[in-house]
Amino acid sequence: MAATIHVGTSGYSFKNWIGTVYPKGTASGDMLPYYARFFDTVEVNSTYYRVPSPYLFENMLKKVPTDFTFVVKLPKEMTHERGKFDNVVAPFREGIAPLLGTGQLGGLLAQFPYSFKAGPEGLEHLRRLAKAVGGWGIPVNVEFRHAGWYDEAVYAALADLSLGFVNVDLPPLSGLPGASNVTTSDVAYYRFHGRNAKLWWRHPTPSHRYDYLYNDEELERWAQRIEETAGSVKTTYIFHNNCHLGQSVVNALQLHQRFNLETPTLPPGLAPELFTLGIDEEIAALKTRIEQARAAER
Repeated sequence: MAATIHVGTSGYSFKNWIGTVYPKGTASGDMLPYYARFFDTVEVNSTYYRVPSPYLFENMLKKVPTDFTFVVKLPKEMTHERGKFDNVVAPFREGIAPLLGTGQLGGLLAQFPYSFKAGPEGLEHLRRLAKAVGGWGIPVNVEFRHAGWYDEAVYAALADLSLGFVNVDLPPLSGLPGASNVTTSDVAYYRFHGRNAKLWWRHPTPSHRYDYLYNDEELERWAQRIEETAGSVKTTYIFHNNCHLGQSVVNALQLHQRFNLETPTLPPGLAPELFTLGIDEEIAALKTRIEQARAAER
């Protein structure tokens, strides 16, 4: 079971991780090799904002082991600004070509906004999405932010379209989905966004929306759900998006440890040692640095 479970974070190149996750003075170009010392997968979210060039992933591939897996978020024109959908399909396919070439593209993430409501129009767009990217041979996983999509008929439609379903953890707010454990393909997919209800709709910066650290009990409830499903699918992805100040790294390390996953082995010289203590001690040290950084924000 453990071999099919991959744990990582949604993004890795955050400035507010310097001093908490990464040593002070770390350059942005050096972050990925550090990250890859502990996780064998990452969710690339920068592609939502800009269609990537092949160079982006050619450069990333030089900084990770050959068994490292990328999951790439679709551009906003394919999920939010849907009138521009046709303009980006071919350029996006070209951009991810290096990952396809090495076999290190584990999947695509289609994250739809809260305003994307369940109904005939929405289902038609999902069919359009499946038709456009389904032939690429890469799992496509769909995240809904509106609870109206959480319906057996929708799950059946996704399965028919060979689209995976993303289970999310979100603040307990009206209209947002609650906890689920749904699979509609051979991939089980989970995203943890935090439960910061106070700042979810109104926040000083987008990063503060994800200012949340899961406690042991909250993680364990999800771990048990994940275990129930992991044996019946080919691959399980777990990504933590509670990224403010690096809290996602803490929780990802905790679940990494909970599922007894192996620590990746990097080629010599790819990145300096990031942590020098045992994993429990390092998690505690990370928490301390995060609290110090939070205090400095106030």
